[in-house]
Amino acid sequence: MFTLAHLSDPHLPMPRARIMDLLGKRVTGYANWWRSRVGLHRPEALAGIVADIKAENPDHIALTGDLVNVSLPEEFERASQWLSGLGPPDRITLVPGNHDVYVATKWGQGLGRWGAYIASDGAPPSTGFEVFPTVRRRGPVALVGLNSGVPKPPFFATGTLGAAQIAATEKILADLGREGHCRVVLIHHPPLTTEKHFKRLTDAAEFQAMIRRVGCEVVLHGHNHRSEIARIACPRGSVPVIGVTSASAAADSRYGRARYHMIGIERQPAGWRLAVQIRALKADGTGCEPDGCIVFESGEPLAKAA
Repeated sequence: MFTLAHLSDPHLPMPRARIMDLLGKRVTGYANWWRSRVGLHRPEALAGIVADIKAENPDHIALTGDLVNVSLPEEFERASQWLSGLGPPDRITLVPGNHDVYVATKWGQGLGRWGAYIASDGAPPSTGFEVFPTVRRRGPVALVGLNSGVPKPPFFATGTLGAAQIAATEKILADLGREGHCRVVLIHHPPLTTEKHFKRLTDAAEFQAMIRRVGCEVVLHGHNHRSEIARIACPRGSVPVIGVTSASAAADSRYGRARYHMIGIERQPAGWRLAVQIRALKADGTGCEPDGCIVFESGEPLAKAA
């Protein structure tokens, strides 16, 4: 069985910034962090989640964005150090979130600093967003990484994939399906048409139409800071769309305890079996504990265990 840990939205602690660094949209996000969000995301909670992931020792880790908050240069450097502590690039696949592209930032000064965790297998170093979609094959699993993060006006947290990225993803998923891989799509924004207007994926309908044409085994996302499951109805059964709670959520926050998902993936005669175990930080912060399990087979839910 292949094991994949999925965590998202760590929102690492934000450094103090100079006034000159806060021009434009950053000033609103910076003020919001120190006014309220600093109490919602706790470094000790994230440390507990990371310790449990390391103890469980999964085959791979999927990280679906929002490592930083307002895309300050120092935030990217701190996040680089945190990633190094989480694990090596060949064991972690990263896609960015909207906070990782909070404002327009040169690739080398922003996401490019995490390039080894983003790039496709065997791909040369990228100089820009053309790196997406990415493909990484790990055993029976193929991880397809998408970028939904695009700089937006203040008070908007929407995401967009764009027609070119959706078209490229369709070809990749079709090829991987013919190769017989378990296709795991990673994206920050939930690709659902029911999300709130100011934080939705603007081309979710186009993404869903593509998935209906070529299929995949599961879509993993973050953004909403809560564990949730939806489905995309397809001709051969529904595709689960699974979101995870922020990995740094304070126990008394509106998101509830910090969580991550440990996903066991097994090949079956008729498809794939995915067992998604939710692991939550204990109330006293001393490690994690099981918080539910949902099993999928060939796109349909089989059972739910408390």
